Amino acid sequence: MTEEQKRVIIESGKNYFRTSIIPNHIKNLQKLRLKDFDVNPFLINYLAAFLCGDTAPQSMAKALVYPRILGTSVNTSFGQNIQIFISQLAQVAGCASGIDGIDIEFIDALDGRKKYCQCKAGSQTINKDDVDTILGHFKRLIGKARLDRIPLQMDDMIVGVLYGERISANYKTIATTYPVYCGAEFWEHITGDKTFYYQLAKAFGEVVEEDGINGSSLILQKVEDIAMEITEKGGL
Repeated sequence: MTEEQKRVIIESGKNYFRTSIIPNHIKNLQKLRLKDFDVNPFLINYLAAFLCGDTAPQSMAKALVYPRILGTSVNTSFGQNIQIFISQLAQVAGCASGIDGIDIEFIDALDGRKKYCQCKAGSQTINKDDVDTILGHFKRLIGKARLDRIPLQMDDMIVGVLYGERISANYKTIATTYPVYCGAEFWEHITGDKTFYYQLAKAFGEVVEEDGINGSSLILQKVEDIAMEITEKGGL
């Protein structure tokens, strides 16, 4: 893959964050209310004191808001919108597939063979039913290859995991028959560049600075809002 093609993928990834991830992340932050939290009364005071050194309403609000908006919320948004990113990847890389159950097709930069790839978000994101679905897609592709005389080898059908390192047991089940490329390894097979995965990850963070988004201010404002609700309620 050329440097220009890699640049286009990175810019597409940035656009994905601008149009899908960041707006949803900010929306989820701004709509948060105290009632949205399943507060454990046996833990909240401890967590507030552990984080801030006291159990003031603002400290409790931080203990609630920080993990939600910096963890659960954005991870959920990324997973729910991952098909958008995959579609954009297929478009800019010119590797969209017309085969049912196959997300992208590309020439492997390492072995030069055409790969038929089903993409998944992360290294822990499939369940047992997903395993059967993926294996079924590959089985049907094998049948199609025989009919259409496509020169297909077993290791030409792969699962590409966009991020992560250690794959789950469900992925390992698939890997007994078909390759599962995860994180940096997956992106190296697409681009031929060992560092591309890290370049792409860094680029996502650059969007915030490039677009002048003050996430810290938005979070602190929400902390104040939640703290006010806690005060009005008389505590937690």
